[in-house]
Amino acid sequence: MTSAIIAFPECSAPAARLADALGIPLHEVSLRRFPDGESLVRVAPAPRTALLYRSLDRPNEKIVELLLAAAALRDAGAERLVLVVPYLAYMRQDAAFHDGEAVSQRIVGKLLAAACDALITIDPHLHRIASLAEVMPGIDAVSISAAPALSAALDPACNPLLVGPDEESRQWVEAVAAPGGLEFLLGGKRRRGDRDVELEIPHVGRAAGRNVVLVDDLISSGATLKAAARLLRSAGARSIGVLATHCLASEPDIAQLRAEGIATIRATDTTASGLADVPTAEVLAQEIRRRGWC
Repeated sequence: MTSAIIAFPECSAPAARLADALGIPLHEVSLRRFPDGESLVRVAPAPRTALLYRSLDRPNEKIVELLLAAAALRDAGAERLVLVVPYLAYMRQDAAFHDGEAVSQRIVGKLLAAACDALITIDPHLHRIASLAEVMPGIDAVSISAAPALSAALDPACNPLLVGPDEESRQWVEAVAAPGGLEFLLGGKRRRGDRDVELEIPHVGRAAGRNVVLVDDLISSGATLKAAARLLRSAGARSIGVLATHCLASEPDIAQLRAEGIATIRATDTTASGLADVPTAEVLAQEIRRRGWC
């Protein structure tokens, strides 16, 4: 067996789509948790190239289990180990802002890099770091965009107006708008706390009577999207939807987004959210084939 996907149980559906896109076998990691919280991890017979698949939303237990599975695959004879981590956690904290803070991006990046030969992820939430290679030195660390998958999920017949809620969302809204030549607006944000933001959207009057789709890389607390929805609703938007790469929001947060008049919320299958219905198998498979990992 030359290449195979090795997936954790909660990722079996998106991993199966990737295996189908690549035309390679899929094997599932056997996982057991003891009463004391420790994990027992068992892997199938190792292929020459193992593509170990797990998203790291709610990451603390998952990271330890991922490292255990990677070591087990090495011990079982895998010659090349590629981590397929569609959502990569702990990338936001890239500096210590107060005395004594751990720089989680650097710590987790080094842990994962030491466990594999290569890593591929989708739209990592980087701030002051230009490249994933800076976070994971010594391996082939690859970041790809979900924009093609998000763009394909839009209904062009609705002629949507796309809105990036803040400057950080520019790269995604531009890329999603480009294939269909769609119009987009870009907001500006000042954050006062995790759930307290001040937002403005220049030229928001263009939303009047339009079907508007907010585009971003991450739905976390939803505070930014709620602020944007209020502005768009006041401007007379006909409908408001959200399209994002990663959805980490809780059910109460999603309920609050709907209460602000957001009718549809969609995200890619990088997390286990019930709103994650946009497949990423093709964008992952294209890059994996291009790099000769299968």
